[in-house]
Amino acid sequence: MANRVERRSPSVRVVALGGGTGLSMVLRGLKQHIAERGKRSPAQPITDLTAIVTVTDDGGSSGRLRREYRILPPGDIRNCMVALSKDEHLLGRLFQYRFPSGRGLGGHSFGNLFLTALTNSTGDFPKAVQLSSQVLAIRGRIFPSTAQNVTLKAELEDGTTVAGETNISRSSKRIRRVALVPQRARPLPEVLASIRGADLILIGPGSLYTSLIPNLLVSQMAETIANSRATRVYIANLMTQPGETEHYSVADHVRAIYEHTRPGFFDFAIINRTPVSAKLAKRYQREGAEPVEPSFDELTRMGLKYVTGDFLQQEGLVRHDQERLAQVLLAEFVRRRVPR
Repeated sequence: MANRVERRSPSVRVVALGGGTGLSMVLRGLKQHIAERGKRSPAQPITDLTAIVTVTDDGGSSGRLRREYRILPPGDIRNCMVALSKDEHLLGRLFQYRFPSGRGLGGHSFGNLFLTALTNSTGDFPKAVQLSSQVLAIRGRIFPSTAQNVTLKAELEDGTTVAGETNISRSSKRIRRVALVPQRARPLPEVLASIRGADLILIGPGSLYTSLIPNLLVSQMAETIANSRATRVYIANLMTQPGETEHYSVADHVRAIYEHTRPGFFDFAIINRTPVSAKLAKRYQREGAEPVEPSFDELTRMGLKYVTGDFLQQEGLVRHDQERLAQVLLAEFVRRRVPR
């Protein structure tokens, strides 16, 4: 009798880069498909999920703690920890609790203060993130893109420069380029190791110049991603962002990333094909935002393949449907994956 060949289920190591609400949304959708330790199945094909988070935020609670205690901004990392937490309803709510008032406390979230206290206790922000992740029993791993205290700087279309993420977002002039100060910020070794071992690398959605590109400006980051064996996927934003990407199409977003990294940096783009309702579109228009045009022909001329789908959730706000997005990512890049 011929030996029976057992067909092993597909499994992948996924790395997602970004910041803000976009990255936490992607993580929340993928979390449901992480295999239990030592097990894997077609329904749970992700064996490792790593989030790499930008650390240039200088506004709100994160900015205050950054200035007062000289730590990395904890807000985006806190959101990612809650998104990956095992019990998002209890501990997640605690970490997201924001003090409504109080001298020194008003506006701070408990999670930001917890990370600050752990950083001061251990003397090491990445270690504080690791310990906080254990408290929340997160499914995955989270790293800041660099442990250095970096500042984001932008060159605008008129040649002037603006320093600080908040000031850049408030600028009314078109952004030409962004850079980190110091320029040669070092990445964590674990970050580069995760990228080298990844099968799928996701970038976006998120603020183009203040959440996505800053991760790619950390020394060795873009080069390591470009040279990895992973499939590199850009998840396109649904709406343009006032102060950063007015009238930008998907191709404009991709081109800006290429200009800061290298041409052909992505293998695929993920693009929503469902129209935003007229009522919501009008509301966003009053705020200076509009749906991002897919620009399919231009993407084709750039040589970038794309996958479209109904990723739109519009219940008061325009957001990605995290579960539909996760399902398409798994269907297109995991279950039918062809190794490079």
